[in-house]
Amino acid sequence: MNPPNPKNRIFAYLALATGILSLGMTAMFVRWADAPGPVTGFYRLAIATALTAPLFIRRGGIQAPIPRAHLLIPLLGGLFAAGDFALWNTSVLYTTASNATLLGNTAPLWVALAAWLFFRERLRLDFWLGLALALTGAVFIVGRDFLLHPSLGAGDLMACGAAVFYAAYMLTTQRGRVKLDVFRYWWLASLSASFGLLAITLIMGFKLTGYPANSWLVFLATAIVSQIIGYMSISYALGHLPASVVSPSLVGQPIVTTILAIPLLGEMPGTIQIVGGVVALAGIYLVNQSHSRAQQETAN
Repeated sequence: MNPPNPKNRIFAYLALATGILSLGMTAMFVRWADAPGPVTGFYRLAIATALTAPLFIRRGGIQAPIPRAHLLIPLLGGLFAAGDFALWNTSVLYTTASNATLLGNTAPLWVALAAWLFFRERLRLDFWLGLALALTGAVFIVGRDFLLHPSLGAGDLMACGAAVFYAAYMLTTQRGRVKLDVFRYWWLASLSASFGLLAITLIMGFKLTGYPANSWLVFLATAIVSQIIGYMSISYALGHLPASVVSPSLVGQPIVTTILAIPLLGEMPGTIQIVGGVVALAGIYLVNQSHSRAQQETAN
């Protein structure tokens, strides 16, 4: 086996940093769009899917056709992603960008718990410690918001609900990626999520047109930056770096959002929010590390 190319590792770390920064900008785009959360999510996915359709078609001409039996999982995963986008985008409009991003990133906790409950996967001691820390930090954040502003507390709860949907997407993707390559799985799931968000938008009675030019620019920006650059960068990093490096590094996304929200949204975190956030991030980091170690032990 040839040793890894040092240049590839440098590009991989740059891609990882780019992905974290791109995803960390998402909350800002949602706020700037000045549109209902499901609408912003729909255009983010629909535009990204349309822009990358030629690449999907080209891949289809090079790679083996996708059997119909393998289409169900990415389509189901896309519906879970639609629930995640609808709830999380809406939560950003009712709570701070940092809270929504942090609570939305608790998905690894629910993934591990679901794997333990339904697939009987063994969980390490450091996972349970991480879970306790993450939930303690979340209680600090959500509890403070409920006491001060009930509407903010509702936004926090929506972000937690989004994390559950994202966890379902991750579990579905874990199964679907066995049959499909990264890009084609991502594209099919995005297509499915686009239709899911369109249905949610129509059911909720939100309008799809009539937004100012600034909103359309933001829709385009979040499709390119958050959806295409963000996810493609992380996928590239996963192809050249161990998951034990990439997964814990994604904990940096809420930190990036919190820092950017200070000058871009004028959101200065309070002392309780900072303490709760640090505790929750430590817990999420431990959960990611535990999951990575478990995967390495299984592989060995």
